[in-house]
Amino acid sequence: MEVRGIELVNYRNYKVQSLVTAPDINVFLGPNAQGKTNILEAVYYAALGRSHRTHVDSELIRWEEESARIRLDFVRLDVANTLEFRFHRGKKRQILYNSHPIATRELVGSFNVVLFSPEDLFLVKGAPQGRRRFLDMEISQADPKYFYDLAIYTRLITQRNTLLKRLRENPRERTTLESWDVQIAEYAARVVKKRLKAVEKFNRLAGEVQRRLSRESEELSVRYEIYGLSGETVTDELVSWYNQRLKETVELDIRRGATGVGPHRDDLALLVNGIDLRVYGSQGQQRTGALALKLAELSFLREETGEYPILLLDDVMSELDAGRREELLSFIRRQKIQTFITATEETYFPAVRFGSWFRVAAGQVTAG
Repeated sequence: MEVRGIELVNYRNYKVQSLVTAPDINVFLGPNAQGKTNILEAVYYAALGRSHRTHVDSELIRWEEESARIRLDFVRLDVANTLEFRFHRGKKRQILYNSHPIATRELVGSFNVVLFSPEDLFLVKGAPQGRRRFLDMEISQADPKYFYDLAIYTRLITQRNTLLKRLRENPRERTTLESWDVQIAEYAARVVKKRLKAVEKFNRLAGEVQRRLSRESEELSVRYEIYGLSGETVTDELVSWYNQRLKETVELDIRRGATGVGPHRDDLALLVNGIDLRVYGSQGQQRTGALALKLAELSFLREETGEYPILLLDDVMSELDAGRREELLSFIRRQKIQTFITATEETYFPAVRFGSWFRVAAGQVTAG
């Protein structure tokens, strides 16, 4: 997969900006708040139909403008494609794939990216929500049906939680709860089965990367933790198990007005040499683990889709020590992964330049 060109019109701090990008590494240098991250955000948006920085599309439109546009020219499996996003204040956005309107559910999986930002260095020791999001984004890009199932499950949970709050005031509505639980159990099982399958691959891929990063001294294991499941092994009978658990926890769920069991409560267990990395790992081990997971994402999507996704590195070079920076750049160049890197200092890179370099200042990008 390769991005050939990017066009931004009234997007963030860009009035009009066109870029022709190199097939290998593209480095965007400049001080903070000049527009470097905005370029990576646009590429990320093209893959998932949403920003990693805001949930409000109107914030993407340049100040005092009424509309904005993102256009990407890219090649996937040797076929040239275009993606275009049109934003208008007070109106629903438009998505055009090869000039044809499409819905968000049709977008996901058509163009794939992996984003690595400073916040991802807290992926290991942060809250479970971050690790679930990490897993969901990658599976969704590889399997658009998963994205659809997850969206339905999330909507069902929201509706059940609304009903649970009403039940505290009106217990007579309790008879309607069972119909929600039947649907939730079905979609919960679908989501978890796909997560379990994906984590099997992540365990292998991340383990290989961790061994390389630690020079064979550390073994990273990745396991999926089903909330409320202790000791048992449940795979084929997940629907029945979720139906039973929803019945067992219904009184507690009504009291707190929220559903306490399901994939929205699950987590990833990360162990190095058998020790829980989330709790007992050193800062260096946790950062290495986060880097291993991100590099494993690349290999996971390659195995699932047939080619590497686009890698976006947003200001992470300053957060990695020299050894990890060297290993990261070596991996990218060895695997020939198209990469977009933002940085404030050229000193974070080897003395001998590689790829294409750009200078970013006040919403203007120039070669350099």
